[in-house]
Amino acid sequence: MREIQFREALREAMVEEMRRDENVFLMGEEVAEYNGAYKVSQGMLDEFGPKRVVDTPIAELGFGGLGVGAAVNGLRPIIEFMTFNFSLVAIDQIINGAAKMMSMSGGQYNVPIVFRGPTGNAGQLSSQHSQNFENWYANTPGLKVVVPSNPYDAKGLLKSAIRDDDPTIFMESELMYGDKGEVPEEEYLLPIGQAHVVSEGTDVTLLSLGKMMKVVNEAADELGKEGINAEVIDLRSVRPIDYQTIIESVKKTNRLVIVEEAWPLSSLATDISHVVQRNAFDYLDAPIHRINSRDLPLPYAPTLIEEILPSVKRTLEAVNAVMYR
Repeated sequence: MREIQFREALREAMVEEMRRDENVFLMGEEVAEYNGAYKVSQGMLDEFGPKRVVDTPIAELGFGGLGVGAAVNGLRPIIEFMTFNFSLVAIDQIINGAAKMMSMSGGQYNVPIVFRGPTGNAGQLSSQHSQNFENWYANTPGLKVVVPSNPYDAKGLLKSAIRDDDPTIFMESELMYGDKGEVPEEEYLLPIGQAHVVSEGTDVTLLSLGKMMKVVNEAADELGKEGINAEVIDLRSVRPIDYQTIIESVKKTNRLVIVEEAWPLSSLATDISHVVQRNAFDYLDAPIHRINSRDLPLPYAPTLIEEILPSVKRTLEAVNAVMYR
């Protein structure tokens, strides 16, 4: 099977859906003439023209609202934020507009819109450009929130998100755009809300999402060298969350370690820990451990960034703790 980059998988998903449905269009900063800030939309202006690949001013509130209005009126916008840090400027349109329209209209209006772009740390970008908002948006009824970790998932999930009649937050990572992975040439879609068991195991469940899957997969490899058989689960989406797959895994392994880049307070790991202990308490042989970014704004210095973010070292320490090693 061919290997393509994460950015290419996203581009293929958008191109295929725009060819399939003339109501789909892309709008955001630098998506057209510049071919995208991260070259995700490279070549799309040439194929679809300026009416369907639309450059905007630096005004997230404005083009976010335009997207919501377009979706209510029958189009299917893809709104690209250069970073989800900038989505805070448009958060009123996303939460008070897109997410609530179906409920407030008594089911009369759908808002089939995708808000996509990178989230989280991407190197030395400091505090205002390195935040994670998966748990923020997952807290909002009416939204779906997707966080892919590899090119295969990125394409299949983005195609599903574009076809979905609900507003979807689709969160990527600048540090993954160049990652390569196997992606079929034939069309496929992946269901939103279904976690992926990356590798089966018997001793401990390692759970994560997005680029933190790199940390978890590396940790699982290291544990394997020590004779510890870890089951690895990729959440893929965080609203809805596939709690059942997590619970069934814990019933088998009896231990759970959650790795998440967001801050610890009100994190996804907090919610998942609650659900697991409510539904699988008798199966747990150790307290659930969660690894989040430390409770600080992300600094600029590389050494401090390394100290604050989840790491393989911290993951291995957590596994040793739940296994009483």
